Amino acid sequence: MIMICSETEIRVLYAHTDKMGIVSNSRYLEYFEAGRNSLLRTIYPYTELEKINIGLPVIEAHANYLSSASYDDVVLIKSFLKTIPSVKVKIDYELYVKGNLIVTGYTVHCFINLSTMKPVKPPDEFIKKIKSFI
Repeated sequence: MIMICSETEIRVLYAHTDKMGIVSNSRYLEYFEAGRNSLLRTIYPYTELEKINIGLPVIEAHANYLSSASYDDVVLIKSFLKTIPSVKVKIDYELYVKGNLIVTGYTVHCFINLSTMKPVKPPDEFIKKIKSFI
């Protein structure tokens, strides 16, 4: 069950492409990040987490490349939070160009105390915000 979803768009820059005008595979992780930022803005922005000394580093990333994007395409990024986080949180992604699904994937993050760099539980306010979407 999808709990929270957000959508954002990015126009492919020339710098994102290889000699053939195709988006470099590593750029899709940046597109995941754009989607994740959009999703978190609806829940509890990174800036607010950092104010309370919480970080959310990526500890795992996976992408399935089904097709590709090219220079000047508009990539629609859909980001999904499907479960209530514990110390870890998984965010799923679907990327589309002109209505065609081109990439799926996910990232896993760990809540950490920025002073100690040790894992911590997510802030209560973060969980309350997520539960308010259910």
